[in-house]
Amino acid sequence: MQQQYPQKAGIDLILKQAFSYWSKTFGLQLMFSIIYFGIYLSVFYYLGVKYEVIESFQTAFSEYQQEGQSGLEDFQTEIATIADTEGFQYFIFGMMAVRIFLYPLNIGFYQIYKKMDLNEEVGLNDLFAGYIGINFFKFLSFYIFWIFLYTIIGRTLILPVFWVMITIFAAPLMFFENKRIMEIIAIGWKALKTNFLEILICIFVALIFSYAGFLLFFIGFLFTFPFWNAMIYALYKNVLEQNIKEEERV
Repeated sequence: MQQQYPQKAGIDLILKQAFSYWSKTFGLQLMFSIIYFGIYLSVFYYLGVKYEVIESFQTAFSEYQQEGQSGLEDFQTEIATIADTEGFQYFIFGMMAVRIFLYPLNIGFYQIYKKMDLNEEVGLNDLFAGYIGINFFKFLSFYIFWIFLYTIIGRTLILPVFWVMITIFAAPLMFFENKRIMEIIAIGWKALKTNFLEILICIFVALIFSYAGFLLFFIGFLFTFPFWNAMIYALYKNVLEQNIKEEERV
């Protein structure tokens, strides 16, 4: 008898589910953004003052405003000089470290969305699932690897996009299936070959919507920024989860 596999989910279904998860968790979306940007901007200000980065950029920009267009070349030279200082390098490394530390905060949404699917009660404590026990070190080490490789290939045009697409399922695969990095890449590559259009369009929509909040004087951004997680979970649920369960039955 010919084996039946789940049909491919339509893009409209994936988008509908993603917006549904997002719209039903407004309070948690806001708390996520307050925690995330509260820590990020606090570290930004602290390091910017400590290494005189903020003051240096303010001075350079003030001089450029005074000189006008004729001072553009001097302004560019000054910016390049600041970027080449040891203090600026420490500032960049510090900001990268805080991004790595904050990455596990995203994982909580996958637990929240799964609980919603199971009609279980969700709470603020679920938002910190990525920091509990081994999860913290697992997702921390993964993101260090992810961002390191992304930085290396960042100067190319296609490879960063490809890297995002092939690792789009990494977090839910690690959280729900306890997959390792090589397994994640293999699964992501297989999914990309059979669902390229769905993944590409969903990433594009998530990118546009996540940053659309800037149009509402930043306040809206606090709600739209975490939308990425809803889209990733909806993709995982419709593109991978059914196939994984089907393979386990075989």
